[in-house]
Amino acid sequence: MSTALSKELRSKYNVRSMPIRKDDEVLVVRGSSKGREGRVVQVYRKKWVIHIDRLTREKVNGAAVPVGIHPSNCVITKLKLDKDRKNILARKDRSKKVKKTEEAMTDVFDIKIFVSLAGRASCPVRAMHKFDAVT
Repeated sequence: MSTALSKELRSKYNVRSMPIRKDDEVLVVRGSSKGREGRVVQVYRKKWVIHIDRLTREKVNGAAVPVGIHPSNCVITKLKLDKDRKNILARKDRSKKVKKTEEAMTDVFDIKIFVSLAGRASCPVRAMHKFDAVT
């Protein structure tokens, strides 16, 4: 279950969203609890909701129960970082992906040039392909 990052975190880490976990701080941006902030107390994966501290409702008998909020209705304002989460941020970093795609484009261009040269009869690669087809 992933949640969008706030604009500050998005610009800091160049990542749009992260899987939510206990002890992250979130802001509810949609629904009847809009504008409420708090720390994630529980990620209830079976029901696809998260429980936030100080976001409860009172039952008829007076007991307070946590209100389930869907993660898509929240933004993460503060991450609880550990080694694994830092690795996830490094892997999802969009600024590094731009550099990788530029390198991949140059590799594709080199391959296209090689293939166009291989189409010529005098190219040794072309001769090898003809030999393979005969055998």
